[in-house]
This record gives sequence, structure tokens and C-alpha cells, in this order.
Amino acid sequence: MDDNDFGDFGSDPYEFDNVIGDGDQPVYPGCRKYTKLSALVKLYNLKAKHGMSDVCFTELLILQGDLLPEGNTIPTSMYEAKKTLCALGLSYEKMHACPNDCILYRKEYEDSTNCPTCGISRWKEGKDSILKEGVPAKVVWYFPPIPRFKRMFQSHETAKSLTWHAARKSIDGQMSHPADSPSWKLLDDKWPEFGNEPRNLRLALSSDGFNPHSSLSSRYSCWPVILVTYNLPPWLCMKRKFMMLTLLIFGPKQPGNDIDVYLEPLIDDLKSLWVGIRVVYDAHNGEYFTLRAALMWTINDFPAYANLSGCVIKGYKACPICGDDTPSHRLKNGHKICCIGHRKWLPINHPYRRQRAAFNGKPEYGIPPEPLTGEEVLHMVENGDRVCWKKKSIFFDLEYWKYLPVRHALDVMHIEKNVCDSIIGTLLEIPGKNKDGIAARLDLLNMGVKTDLQPEYGERRTRLPPGPWDLSRAEKREVCNSFYGMKVPEGYSSNIKNLVSLQDSRLLGLKSHDCHTLMQQLLLVAIRSVLEKPARYAITRLCFFFNAICTKTVDVSKLDKLEEDVVVTLCLLEKYFPPSFFDIMVHLVVHLVREVRLCGPVYFRWMYPFERYMKVLKGYVQNRTRPEGCIAERYIAEEAVEFCTQHLSDVSTVGVPSSQKMGVSKPLLGCTNTEEVLPYIKQHMIHIRTAYPKFRKRTKWLQDKHNSTFIQWLRFKVQSELEEDNHGVSENLRWLVAGPNMAVPLYRSYLIKDIKFNIKAQDDVRTTQNSGVYLLAHTMQVASAKDKNPILSNMGFYGVIQEIWDLDYQKFTIPVFRCDWIDSSGLVVDELGFTLVDLSKIGHRNDQFVLASQAKQIFFVDDPMHRGWSVVLSMPNREYNDVIGDEVLGDVIIECEPFTRGMPNVDTFDELVGELGGQNIRGGCEDIWIE
Repeated sequence: MDDNDFGDFGSDPYEFDNVIGDGDQPVYPGCRKYTKLSALVKLYNLKAKHGMSDVCFTELLILQGDLLPEGNTIPTSMYEAKKTLCALGLSYEKMHACPNDCILYRKEYEDSTNCPTCGISRWKEGKDSILKEGVPAKVVWYFPPIPRFKRMFQSHETAKSLTWHAARKSIDGQMSHPADSPSWKLLDDKWPEFGNEPRNLRLALSSDGFNPHSSLSSRYSCWPVILVTYNLPPWLCMKRKFMMLTLLIFGPKQPGNDIDVYLEPLIDDLKSLWVGIRVVYDAHNGEYFTLRAALMWTINDFPAYANLSGCVIKGYKACPICGDDTPSHRLKNGHKICCIGHRKWLPINHPYRRQRAAFNGKPEYGIPPEPLTGEEVLHMVENGDRVCWKKKSIFFDLEYWKYLPVRHALDVMHIEKNVCDSIIGTLLEIPGKNKDGIAARLDLLNMGVKTDLQPEYGERRTRLPPGPWDLSRAEKREVCNSFYGMKVPEGYSSNIKNLVSLQDSRLLGLKSHDCHTLMQQLLLVAIRSVLEKPARYAITRLCFFFNAICTKTVDVSKLDKLEEDVVVTLCLLEKYFPPSFFDIMVHLVVHLVREVRLCGPVYFRWMYPFERYMKVLKGYVQNRTRPEGCIAERYIAEEAVEFCTQHLSDVSTVGVPSSQKMGVSKPLLGCTNTEEVLPYIKQHMIHIRTAYPKFRKRTKWLQDKHNSTFIQWLRFKVQSELEEDNHGVSENLRWLVAGPNMAVPLYRSYLIKDIKFNIKAQDDVRTTQNSGVYLLAHTMQVASAKDKNPILSNMGFYGVIQEIWDLDYQKFTIPVFRCDWIDSSGLVVDELGFTLVDLSKIGHRNDQFVLASQAKQIFFVDDPMHRGWSVVLSMPNREYNDVIGDEVLGDVIIECEPFTRGMPNVDTFDELVGELGGQNIRGGCEDIWIE
């Protein structure tokens, strides 16, 4: 199919309706359920979802045509199916490129046959060294974003969602979306005509290389460039459906710093979008308007950050934010640059500034460097500064780019992974990731600090005294055994057990999300009983920082304190870890709070959704010799399906996953009936106080009386109201009062709000743990058994599901859990905020049931510090819950509740080290011997 066959419906919204009308004929005579177009879209949906090849899809169409009655309108080939869908405006352009990444053959070079820069031929050279004229040596696939943005506004629901940011209710002092950030507001303030139109788009760009082949040994690298739209609500903007592929750069080599060459057509379109695209139809408002868009920042790992921004990320000035003032020191023996010197970010009178022996042997009088503005960077690159910058980024061609406070966002995902790898590698002495060694000890000696840790050479072996960061062999086994015994809820992470090598006392094969779960919660538990307190608390504080920075709602008033805490944490790490530990990724941690302050929550700016999307693109590849072509064809196939699903009923979308359904019919999850019954509860309490005036001040007696008589009273009350005209009793309440069916089905597993719960017996035979629950209840708290006036307040209960009941009320069902609840004597909160429970101490046996909708999933991990006790860890909800007509939002993916509201106080564990220093050799730990 020729690319020019695709149409563009951006200027005529009724033209698409004509296409829909042409396909509105039944799929076969007499069929009422499917039309020609709906049947084709459903079949195409399967192709897009499962990466079906063209040959397979053609054979499926032929089979469908044979199975259906004569006269059916099912296309007989992939070509005919494409012709039906080609009128949807889904297209791409194939642009020829110089194999050396010098130019694209467009504009003035469109008719050239040789590169004007390097002179190499435009055409591919065959095996016989003969040029194949007409066959390009290198190709880039370009998917124009402007017609795709137009098409987004042709959907009524999508057009409405694109103005969500303007209609939402924001809370002062909190940021839950980029629309709350100073970067967003800067565009509004500096260009009011842009900010006054809520339909104008705010974009982010991400690019990274991935291997499209199944063989990991292949070095082939394919580079997509993806746009996301921040106008959309949080539960949509990072979803697959709204990730717009704009460029696909041909492999096998990455473009590197020459990526600007391939970005030229996209930058041209972004310039046009900034000026304005006229006559764009808004289906929600039924009017035409001028569409504008601005790119807010790019999202990349650190090497791609350098390629897009043009900065240097190696050497003495590797930090793109500090620039010339990057705190760097060359390690003579390690042959690398380390980034130590974070004391300059401390307050000027902080005692750490005066300490010498604990740090680099010198006091610190410096001040933190001011981050470079876009105008300063542009001035430097235009004046030939090639120390920190390798090129002028093509993004500076955008009029507004130099004014943006954050132009290229630091990726928290990769920073967190690299920091985690360094910590785990150093603690467990994993080869290739261990930051300690002979060279590291010699560098300490050269710096004149921690000289008691210098290596001692023998005839055959070299002895390294154990440092504050070293674990004994028993401690390594204890850490690995702790990880090995962890069972986490389904979907929380990979099976940690599979990552542990007990034989070598190592963790192997950690992926980005594994490192995230370790830094958020699991590592904190595993190291509770190892290391000396100062080094352990330094790691704990760093984990607390990553936990706090990954929150979905940012409290702006707490950011200054969080920034102060992370600076102190980095200084603590400098005291108790070798300088070789501090590579550039550890240093970048100091700048993360700044970007949160300017850009909002980090989950809008990390690589997790883009990495998942690249996995989708990799799944498109069926022809291993033409991976980019496969991706391009299957991408536009999915676009066709997604566009049609907005206009056809009963066609499921691919790019926005649907919620999983429970295996029961018409579940009522307790919230509704609780709200309906609440007025009756208040009436009954008033009734009891009136009927028993002597006991009206005895709160416990009144509550016990209410519990024992409420159900019978409620049935009588509802029955009497039903006898009145206009009684207002709902049908749900009538069935609720009538009581459930006495035959109660029991389940071993149940799905509530996309969260899977198991009974304890089911967890015992599985590798996951889904039976832990937490309930926050407003209940009475008594001081003793004789206390007749308890206090009503919120109280948390921790339990394990023993049975799952599904109460059948004829018209609806209510799932409830029968749990073993932990007695208050088996509950302790330690100094760091960890909640510890003794699962053998069961209490509250008279009140074992809880509504499934009110239970929050948690899980328990054996505490390595206190045998017989378990640490309570929270299970985050993975999605936002979009409550129609309300601004109540659920938790976002991969957010874990904090253990404590504040970090451990340094004064409780840090040793003050003066001019002479202190003992650095760790006692009770074996020496390290190196052959």
C-alpha cells in the first residue's frame, strides 16, 4: 500500500462519518450485531494486540469469509483490509538518510544522490559492491504528529479529556500533575495567549535505543522517538494509547550525538505547532480552533540525555546542572572521576563543613553552584564552549526552549537503579559492581583519609581491613536469606527468590523495577540486623528519600526539608563509603528535589512507561530482517484500531488496559450500603440514649447495646418506612435488610478493585503472598477492662485472610473476609517507623469479618532483627481510579507509603569526627583477602 493512499480528515470532521457510513453495511445479509467496519476493526484489534503477521491475518480473513454465509463483506486479504482502513489518515513517511548520519535527503537535498558532507552514496551497496539505485542505504520512518493531534480532537471523549487540566480542582501547596508545576505556569505567564487556550498541548519527548531481536547477544539498536501529552489526566497521559510514535531511526548503530539530524522534521512540526495550526475541529465543543503546542522537556536515560542536550557526561564536568562547578576528584589508582564534595550544599554553619578526616581531609567553605539557565547554556554553545558542551542542541531552534527552567529531565528510574546496584554490589562484593578494592583503598591513602584502611601486601595475598561498609560472611548470608524468604503480592515485583544466589551470597539479574522495590521497601528490611548503625542508617536515609520522592502528590512545603535531608544523607555516605562509590549517578541524586519542585511528581518524567512501550514495539517485530518496517506497519494498524474504537461500540481498546473483572455477578463493594445505612446508625444511637437515659454517658455500654440490637431494629424501621407513601427506601437497602442467602460460597482467591486477595492456605502453596490485610477503623479505645468511657478514634488493624465469603443478596453480592487479626500485644512500632507484628498473637476473635472493599492489601516480611516478628509492608495500588464527577484519585503505580514521616535524626547515630578522625576499621568482621 502506498503511503500517499492515506487521507487526512483534520479539516473535515464529516468526512470520517462518510467512511463510517460506507462500512455500516452488515457483515453478511441479515446480521444485526456486526457491520463490515466493526467486524474488520475487531479482527484488526486482535492483529494489533497479539502482533499477528500479515500472512497469518490474510489466512484468518479467508477462513472467516468461508465460515460466514454467502454475500459476506469480509475482506479476502490484508491488502483489502488496509484499503478499507487507509482512509483514517494513518500514515508515515520514509525519509532517506546518510549512512554516516550527516543529513536527511529532504528539502534542498531531496534530489541528491551523494551526501554533501561526507560524499558517500545515498544508495545501498550490494554484496557485489554495485550500488542498488533506488534502494536507500539508511531510512528513518517519520510519523507526522500534526494530523495525529488533529485526530485526537475528533474524538468527543479524547477532546474532553485534553482540557481536564483546566477543569480540575487543584489544591494549594500540592502538586499532583505537571499542570501544578512552575514549568507549566511559566508558559502561561510568559505567553498568556498560549496559556489562555486550555486545548493547547503540553508535550514531553522520550527517546532510547532497544534491541528489536530476541537474541540478547545482538548489538542492533533501534531508536524510537515518542511524544506524550500532559493535557490528559494522570490515568491516561502515560498509557500506551496516548504514546505517539513520531520517529523510528534505522539501526543497527545508535545515532549518538547526530540524533539532531533525524529530529529535524519533528522540530519543524513543533515550530509549526508553536505558531499555530488553524482550522482544527474540536468534537467536544463542536467548533474549529487554532491548535498550538509546546514541548516542556525530554525524558531519557543519562547517555541519551547527553545526546539530546549536547552536554558532556564524563570527566570533571559530567554534571549538566552543576557544569563547571561539578564537585569532582580524580582517583589516581581507580582511574576514574568521583563526585565527592556534597558538603557545599549544607548550611554554611553546619558542623560537617569543619570536619576533615571524615571526608576529603579538608574543610569545606564552598557554596552550591547555581544551575545553568537555558539562556546561559545557549550563550555558551554559541560562543564555542566545548568543555561542558559538545554541540548546540537542535531543541534551541524552538523559540521558547531557552526560557524553560528544566529542558531535559533526569530519569529517576535509571538513577535509582544505578544507586541500588552500587549499594548491593558493594555490600555483597559482587564482581563488576563492587566499589571497594585495592585501588579504592590506595585512593584513600593518597587523599590522606581513613589511612587505617590501607591494603597490607603479603607474599601471595593482599589484606584489606574491613571498612564501615563491609559485611561479614554471616551478615551476607543473613541478607541473602532475608531476600530469599520474601514473598510479595502478585504484581508487586518479580520473584525475589529467583534473584538470590545463596551459594555465592549475591543478588544477580536485578532489573530496574527490582531495584525500585528494593530501594522503596525490601532493602530496608534486609539490612536491619547488619552493618554498624551509622552506615546502616545512611543507607536507610537514602531509601527513605527515594520513597518520599516517588510520591504521587508532592507537598511543596516539605521539599526544602527533603532537600536538606538528602544533602546530609550524601554527606553521611561520603563518611562511611569509599570515594569510588560516588559516580555521577550518585551525585545526580542531589538535584532530584529541584526537578520535583519545578516539574511536579516524578512518575510523569521517568522511563518506566516508555520502557514498557518499547517492549510493545519489540513485540511488533515478526520479520527479523526488517524490524523497523514491521514496527511501522503494526503501529499504524494499532492506530487504526484505537481510532475506530472511539466511534464503534463493543470494540475494546488496546492502548488503555481494561480493569479485570471479578468472577461474580453484580458485586456491591460495601461503600454504597455503608452510606445508605449510616443515617440509620445515627438514629439508632439516639433511640438507645432515649430509651436508656441512665446509661447515656456510658459509651461502651451504648456501643455494645447498639451492636446487639441494631440489625433487628433496622429491619423493623425499614419495614415501617415501606408502608408509607414516598418512603425513599432504595432497592439495595431493602435487599440488604432482608439478609443474604444462607448458602454462602467460599473462594480461595478474589479480585477487588484489580487487587488479588488469597486465603492463607492458598498463599502457603504459592510463591506470592496475597493474604495480608490492613483496616483503618473508627473504633473505641479503652485504657483498661474497667474503662467505661472509651475514646473514639482511628485505629489500625493488621490481619491474615482465612476465608473469603461472598454474601448473596439476590440483586447484588458483598464479598467479606474472615481474618485472624493481630492482638494489640503483638504490635510494635520501632524508632524508624517500621510496624512489627507477631503473627502468632491472635485477638479480636469476636469481630473477625471485614468488608472486602474496606481492606487494604499489605504483606509481611520476616524481621531479621527480631526472630518471630514480621515487618508490615504496604502494597501500592497500581492505577488511578477515575471517579466520574469527583476529583478523588487513587494511588499511582509504584508508589509505596512511607515508613515514617521523617528521616532518622543524624544526632542519634552519627559519630562526630574531629581533626584526628576516628576508628574506621569495622570490628567483628573478617578481613578481605585478595589473591
